[in-house]
Amino acid sequence: MASLAALSSNLFNGGCLWKYQDELKVSKAGKLRIRITSLASSSPAQSLQFADGKANKLEKLRIGVLGASGYTGSEIIRLLRNHPHFQITLMTADRKAGQSIESVFPHLVTQDLPNLVAVKDADFSAVDAVFCCLPHGTTQDFRLQDIAEYEEWYGQPHKATALQKEAVYGLTEISRREIQSARLVANPGCYPTSVQLPLIPLIKSNLIEVRNIIIDSKSGVSGAGRGAKEANLYTEIAEGIHSYGITRHRHVPEIEQGLSEAANSKVTVSFTPHLMPMSRGMQSTIYVEMAPGVTTQDLKDHLGNYYEHEEFVVLLKNKEVPHTRHVRGSNYCLMNVFPDRITGRAIIISVIDNLVKGASGQALQNLNLMMGIPENLGLGCLPLFP
Repeated sequence: MASLAALSSNLFNGGCLWKYQDELKVSKAGKLRIRITSLASSSPAQSLQFADGKANKLEKLRIGVLGASGYTGSEIIRLLRNHPHFQITLMTADRKAGQSIESVFPHLVTQDLPNLVAVKDADFSAVDAVFCCLPHGTTQDFRLQDIAEYEEWYGQPHKATALQKEAVYGLTEISRREIQSARLVANPGCYPTSVQLPLIPLIKSNLIEVRNIIIDSKSGVSGAGRGAKEANLYTEIAEGIHSYGITRHRHVPEIEQGLSEAANSKVTVSFTPHLMPMSRGMQSTIYVEMAPGVTTQDLKDHLGNYYEHEEFVVLLKNKEVPHTRHVRGSNYCLMNVFPDRITGRAIIISVIDNLVKGASGQALQNLNLMMGIPENLGLGCLPLFP
């Protein structure tokens, strides 16, 4: 999705991450590693272990949401309201400035939240961390490491090359260690998340060939953003499948960047995205060629071992087929591997909610990591079914 690529692309982290009022006792039991980073120091964060698995009287981190009137903006608000340590103190929406959030999203009428303000009027001294949920063209995207490649695919020069050097690509389960010490995290796009989670472990282990990878991805219409567009009208989308961005989608270089890094060589894929007549959800069906002597069971065994201890990435059993309706509203990625009728090839199916694991949920998971707290905080919502 062109607009969603930027809607949750950048996660900024302020200087003082946590503040503590009272002395905290240290124990060998129930350990939780908490990072404390001082505004006045650029040295590595100090790690402490707190008793009973949590820090008592921990002040809430003040959170800003830029672009709160969009779909990913509303989704990060929903998730943050269930977070024990984060509090929203700033929300921006230039076209809705001065309005209450319930006037923009009636489903949030019960929430006590600040009114929306224009970005130019935002007081950033009153926040500790910011989720940037702005569309393409209004903010800088930091996903692509190569500045020239960014300009080629986004059609404009990079405006923050110095920041790009410190940006960490936030595919949580793959880059956890780098995210933990980051100041700026570029949250992955929805399509790249659904594609890279199954492929990167298989490429790293040399179980699949890096040639002839075919990716057929389908997304709910919310992935195209909330802006009024003729192509997204009900009569344009309903009762059909809408292919778009053929060979030129902005997520192509992002996918190839991650796969190339895993392979230590240039990887080129065939990728075609489609909009489906549903509000949310994403499925990527991936066709791969297995390395000589490798079977589909080998692929399943490796993915099962790789993600065995991951809460949000689940390899289904036997011949169970992942379905988007089974991840709706959650931060889960379900996947499975199937043998192709063509000898030596396999079919991988991966599903996520494009607004959660493909956007706001993964961004919150990353900020939890950056703060040194359990990464599942605020993300305990089970999938909504039916």
